[in-house]
Amino acid sequence: MSQLPARVGVIGGGRMGAGIAHAFLVSGAEVVVIEANIDAAAAAAERIGVSVDKSLARGLPGTREEILERLTVSTGKDALATVELAVEAVPELWDLKVSTLREAESHLAEGAVLASNTSSLSIDGLAAELERPASFLGLHFFNPVPASKLIEVVAGKATRPELVDAARGWVAGLGKTAVVVNDAPGFASSRLGVALALEAIRMVESGVASAEDIDNAMVLGYGHASGPLKTTDVVGLDVRLDIAEYLASELGERFAPPQLMRDMVARGELGQKSGKGFYDWR
Repeated sequence: MSQLPARVGVIGGGRMGAGIAHAFLVSGAEVVVIEANIDAAAAAAERIGVSVDKSLARGLPGTREEILERLTVSTGKDALATVELAVEAVPELWDLKVSTLREAESHLAEGAVLASNTSSLSIDGLAAELERPASFLGLHFFNPVPASKLIEVVAGKATRPELVDAARGWVAGLGKTAVVVNDAPGFASSRLGVALALEAIRMVESGVASAEDIDNAMVLGYGHASGPLKTTDVVGLDVRLDIAEYLASELGERFAPPQLMRDMVARGELGQKSGKGFYDWR
């Protein structure tokens, strides 16, 4: 079954949140995006509008007006009262995730589902902070959401089995493919992706090869769509540093971030969003 929730909430309208909102909008759902203040809400609305325009230019059926009339951007979480599914998409900071999820849950109707877009934090740990852990799971979207074909569905120990089945249907309704994993540090995708990226960074650090040559080895030799260093630039070195530090605390020193990574983040070389990382994006 691939039926989407009729009304979806997205908490956080940054790059990931805007992408998630876009995915549900162009698939026919009504979407309400919650942001912290008026300026952030306006930026989120513009971000989503630009993304919709790009989809229309690529041949998406419909008009801008028809699609965006299903979008509401609000600064009040009370707008979540009518959604069937709410997806949290705030930065990968534990305290922020917990406070955002708790507040969102307090506004949801009894039968609504709450999901986190976390790429690495424990779904079981987050669920333990909630009143309705059985109605909570991970929905890990990939950046950039419009182009990505994958969503990682993360089941916690308390997640209702039928909710996982429903999530598979939602993913299919978005035209994407689900992989289902049980909660574990880094799940499947982040754990493998970060492990590869960290080793690639160590290779640059020790002078084995240039970033471009390392990436080309994986793209041309192994068929990866993008090399690990370019992918790190797109995700953000700061984001991957946070994930690596969390994984190191949970899984050991093999996930310890290289000093080069720490130095680049300290210099503000965060990748695509800052204009410079392993590649020059300006």
